[in-house]
Amino acid sequence: MELSLVDLRRAFESEDYICDDEVIMNVYLAIKLQKPLLVTGAPGVGKTEIAKVLSRIFQTDLIRLQCYEGLDENKALYEWNYQKQLLHIQINKEREQLSELETGIFSKDYLLERPLLKAILTEKRSVLLIDEIDKTDEEFEAFLFEVLSDFQVSIPELGTIAAKQIPIVILTSNGERDLSDGLKRRCLFLYIGYPTLEKELQIIRAKVPGIAERLAGDIASAVYIIRQKLNLRKKPAISETLDWARALEALMAVNLDQDLIDKTLNVVLKDKQDLDTFRELLGSHGLQREIAKLGG
Repeated sequence: MELSLVDLRRAFESEDYICDDEVIMNVYLAIKLQKPLLVTGAPGVGKTEIAKVLSRIFQTDLIRLQCYEGLDENKALYEWNYQKQLLHIQINKEREQLSELETGIFSKDYLLERPLLKAILTEKRSVLLIDEIDKTDEEFEAFLFEVLSDFQVSIPELGTIAAKQIPIVILTSNGERDLSDGLKRRCLFLYIGYPTLEKELQIIRAKVPGIAERLAGDIASAVYIIRQKLNLRKKPAISETLDWARALEALMAVNLDQDLIDKTLNVVLKDKQDLDTFRELLGSHGLQREIAKLGG
């Protein structure tokens, strides 16, 4: 399935993924050049969603490697099925030589495919999401180089296995640590920031259809103000904006008044210190006043 740049933008819009031209351009180039795309930005700005949207557009599998501290090759690439190997040895130990047993049990039949190997072996091009790569260490990054550069993996007992179909590879990072130059060289790079007020309003309209127009505008303005004016431990993500919009719609609100702000702010600010900061420095009255200024 070949898509032009215009086709790709339309496809993203059809999936209600509202983004800038820079996002579409980098995704398009990653697909055309068959290079991994490293997407960085704060949590909740839509990095992971890019991979999900691509899997729907191309109607293919999304293979996800969720990264965490201590992730190693066995969990990311492959493991041997030791129980199956042991069973084979017990059944055949009297009929086969030791060398034959060893050869037999170290074949693809005894491999447990983990996400990286699964993406390499799949018959149809998949979307490989390596999510939150910044949670791993540089040693794991170095392990990824072969996959990201050559789309192949090396297994000592089997040799080098090349990809049957080169996957679309998306890596995400929340910026918890600096990534190695070696990793960056192997990828195209895209940074996604928080959306503009106008863009966030578009997202609310697309994701919460039927929401009152004034309420949508109030929510977009409120989140924009909170991000801009307050030094928070965790700024509201787009996902939290949408949670707030859905919560207020469920309450049949038509606009954001002080009482609703006070009672529902915990939907969008999920840290006690941030809630205290809001109440001390802005408050529901101050937020409503700032919303009115933007509206005017």
